[in-house]
Amino acid sequence: MRKKLTITLAEDVYDELYRVAGDRKVSEFVESLLRPHLMDDVAAGYRNMAADAEREAEAIEWIEGTTEALSDEAR
Repeated sequence: MRKKLTITLAEDVYDELYRVAGDRKVSEFVESLLRPHLMDDVAAGYRNMAADAEREAEAIEWIEGTTEALSDEAR
């Protein structure tokens, strides 16, 4: 799914962006520049969370408690 974003740029940056990316290709160009930075940050965040043993133990405890609560519900 695509989302629309409105940004404000200096006129000279705007002109250069269109010159480099080409007409009707600005979104693709900007996304190709941003994606590696954003996705790397997300992956690094997940790696950091997984490396936090205390946090992982708390998460497992919460999941197990939730699972037990659901299995105890009357059906």
